[in-house]
Amino acid sequence: MPFVDLDGIRTRYETVGQGPALLMFSPGGFDSGLENWTTFGRYRDLGFVDAFAPYYTCVVFDRREAARSGGRVERLTWEKYVDQALGLLDHLGIDSAHAMGGCVGSSTAAALAVAAPARVRSLVLFSPAGGPRYRMAQHRRFVQHLAFASEQGLGAVVDLARSTTAGFSKDPRVGPWAAVLRTDEDFAAAYAAVDPARYERIVTGTVRGLFDRDTVPGVEPEDLMTLDVPALIVPGQDASHAPSAARYLEECLPVHEFWDVPVAEQTAKTAPARILDFLRSHGS
Repeated sequence: MPFVDLDGIRTRYETVGQGPALLMFSPGGFDSGLENWTTFGRYRDLGFVDAFAPYYTCVVFDRREAARSGGRVERLTWEKYVDQALGLLDHLGIDSAHAMGGCVGSSTAAALAVAAPARVRSLVLFSPAGGPRYRMAQHRRFVQHLAFASEQGLGAVVDLARSTTAGFSKDPRVGPWAAVLRTDEDFAAAYAAVDPARYERIVTGTVRGLFDRDTVPGVEPEDLMTLDVPALIVPGQDASHAPSAARYLEECLPVHEFWDVPVAEQTAKTAPARILDFLRSHGS
């Protein structure tokens, strides 16, 4: 798969299919690799990429700090995730694209539409991550990571990350930079040498900024309310994808369709077809 340097951060991506561009923000939180569209949780069975590829050019990629993409020890923000997406569109020569987010990818997709509405033809927000339990779980992971880093040192974080394949969601001790620690020797050496006090400030600022509300994180409601990009909202139904998160988007987005069906009825037969209908109704 190809790589491109975007603002000094290596990004792994792939284009699959033919037709208008569909930029796909992967599910999986801090482990949002492009393979998650075909291997992760319920997405393994839904078959989105295969279903869309005959009609759209699916642009899938590893979010920065995930899978085989690179990263930087800095306060992570939704704006930085948007910058990566815009850089990838620029690299591919894509002026505008449909955007689809799965899980927490919905937050970046929505943030992209707010930051650059002229470049987003439509939004598909599938099982958006959010809700009070989701926020609490994210904060708990960061607390556990900082406790381990403080007690054992950043060198121990590097050693632990390299001794396991577990991501941040499975083992919070490895932290949000675990994937890069495994794939980049220079990054790992620089990470281990970061001043502990500075690192604590970076991590604390990251979690406080990324997960600051008990609903869908990433975009202010006033910005959503002034957005005229059409959106399809598909609700989830568990502790990390609360139905209230999807309803929040329904309330905030002026131009939307809400596919009000239970998760059990969002199948490989129904979900891709519903999304394709939406995409076609909003032009090529």
